[in-house]
Amino acid sequence: MQLGMIGLGRMGNGMTERLRKNGHDVQTFDPAVESRTAASLEELKSQLDAPRAFWMMIPAGKITEDTFEQLLTLADEGDTIVDGGNSNFRDSQRRYAAANKKGIHFVDAGVSGGIWGLEVGFCLMVGGDDAPVRRLEPVFTALAPADGYAHVGPSGAGHFVKMVHNGIEYGLMQSYAEGFEIMDHSEFGLDLEQISGIWRYGSVVRSWLLELLHSAFEQHGSQLADVAPYVEDSGEGRWTIAEAIAENVPAPVITASLYARFASRDEVNFAARVAAALRNEFGGHAVKKA
Repeated sequence: MQLGMIGLGRMGNGMTERLRKNGHDVQTFDPAVESRTAASLEELKSQLDAPRAFWMMIPAGKITEDTFEQLLTLADEGDTIVDGGNSNFRDSQRRYAAANKKGIHFVDAGVSGGIWGLEVGFCLMVGGDDAPVRRLEPVFTALAPADGYAHVGPSGAGHFVKMVHNGIEYGLMQSYAEGFEIMDHSEFGLDLEQISGIWRYGSVVRSWLLELLHSAFEQHGSQLADVAPYVEDSGEGRWTIAEAIAENVPAPVITASLYARFASRDEVNFAARVAAALRNEFGGHAVKKA
């Protein structure tokens, strides 16, 4: 099947290669990559037969919005635009409505797999109308491992499910982080690389994330000394919490994990200074000098 891939970063490049290995004809556009097949979106369109399928694998936000608007002016009736980035599901619903007015299909595809997707496959959570999703299923099934693809619902559902997926990921990562910090501070001089290694086999907390943590310990040492203690967020944890609030659903673990990421970025940690100063003022507790 033919596909126009827009964006050849870590994910887009791996997806393109996996599709080509499975016999699909993938034309590509990325202004920052020389190996692209097209130098513009217009040229990309000319390399595809109607009805065309354009897959955006680019960062959420302005670049996705600008590319979508360009595609709306270029695409013909019956073509399909797929957004495989981490867009907000509300934006996907809006884009679906805008595309629908022009007779263009819009599909939102939540994609998980990271840099390992080329080798083991990408988990795909797809939202959109039945007809365009069915037409693109050969692409979805080629990208995904066995049983790793589902059409989860109408427009927006794919990115909604991916949003919650990433919110859960925040909580899992923070739980591992806290547990290993407790062990790192213990009196036993524990070998964290060894422990993460044995937990991969038979333990109830074994997971792919734990395997990746063990790999990180192997590469960087048990103290992860060359890894800066600064944790960024992509925005999906915030969106998950916002939806939890809107739906009156308590999400304390995901919320706390997001706040922990915020705390990691504060080198000064003024709030801790305030608390230490107050303890000194009301109780005479000693204050450590900076």
